[in-house]
Amino acid sequence: MLSHFFFLLQIVVPIFVVMGIGYLMRKGGVLSVEADRSMTRVVVVLLAPCLAFDSIIGNEALTRPVNWLLPPMLGFLSVVAGVVCARWGAHLAGIPKGVSRRTFVFTTSIQNYGYIPLPLCVALFPRETMGVLFAFCLGVEIAFWTIALWQLTGPGEWRQWWRAINPMMVAIPAALVLNSLGAARWLPGFGVTTIHMLGICAVPVALLLSGALIADYLKGSVLRAGGKTILTASAIRIGVVPLIILLAAWILPVDEKLKAVLILEAAMPAAIFPIVVTKAHDGDVAVAMQVVLGTSLIGLVTIPLWLAAGMHWILGAQGVLP
Repeated sequence: MLSHFFFLLQIVVPIFVVMGIGYLMRKGGVLSVEADRSMTRVVVVLLAPCLAFDSIIGNEALTRPVNWLLPPMLGFLSVVAGVVCARWGAHLAGIPKGVSRRTFVFTTSIQNYGYIPLPLCVALFPRETMGVLFAFCLGVEIAFWTIALWQLTGPGEWRQWWRAINPMMVAIPAALVLNSLGAARWLPGFGVTTIHMLGICAVPVALLLSGALIADYLKGSVLRAGGKTILTASAIRIGVVPLIILLAAWILPVDEKLKAVLILEAAMPAAIFPIVVTKAHDGDVAVAMQVVLGTSLIGLVTIPLWLAAGMHWILGAQGVLP
C-alpha cells in the first residue's frame, strides 16, 4: 500500500509543481495581472472546449445514451452532497452566520472537478475515461452556477440564469451529439489534429493561472487565523464527501469508466475558481482562501491516499498500480 501511495504521489506532485511555478511567475512579475483576463478567456473559450472535443469525439464509451445522462446527473449530485455536508459541518463547527457561513458552504461544496482530475485521468485510466469525466463535469458546472452559487448569493441569483451558460456547457453536449453521429469517421484529419494540439495546452495553462491566482490572495495571516475553518472544511471536503462518493461508486451499477471518474472526483480538494466568484459577489474572501488553500495543501497527501483506496476497493487497481 505504501508503494502505491508513493506511485500516485509522483503523479499528483507535478500538478502542484506547475501551480507553484504559476505562483512564482506572478511573484516575479512574469505573469502579470493584466494578462489574466486574456489568458483565462483563451482557456475557457478555446483550449478547454478543444480538450472536451478531443476527449469525446471517437469515444466509444459515450456512444451509449446512458453515459450522456448518468455522468452529468452524478456530477450534479456530487455538489448537492457537498452543499448538504458543508451546511451541516458549518452549523456543528459554529462558523459565524451570514456572509462567512455562506462563503464557507459555497467554497466547500465544490471539488476541484477539472484541472487536477484531468492529468490524473490521463495518467491512470484509458483515454475513453476522459470523455466520461467531461460529461460528469457538465453536471458539476450546472450545479456550480445554480445550487452552489445560491449558497453564496441567495436564490434571487437564478433570475440571471444566463450567467450559467458558458463555452464548456455548450461544447460538451455538442461534442456528445457529434460523437453519436460518428464524427470521428468524417472529420478531416487536420481538424482533429488541430483540436488535439490546442486541447493538450488547456490543463498546464489553467494550472499556471491557478497558481497566479493563489499568489494574488495568499496571506499567511489569513491562514493562521483560519484554523477552525480549515479543519472543518478539510473534514468535510476531503473526509466525509469522499466517503459518500466512493460508497456511491461501489453501490451503483455503472460501468468501470464512470466508477473511475467517481474515484477521481472523490479525492479532490476544494476548487480554486470559487475564490474569484466569492470576490465578485462580495463574499468573505478570507474564508474562501482558508477553505481552498487548506484543503489543497492537505490534499497533496490525501489525494493519493483516496485514489489508492478507491482503486483497490472499487476497481481492484486494474493493473494500473505497481
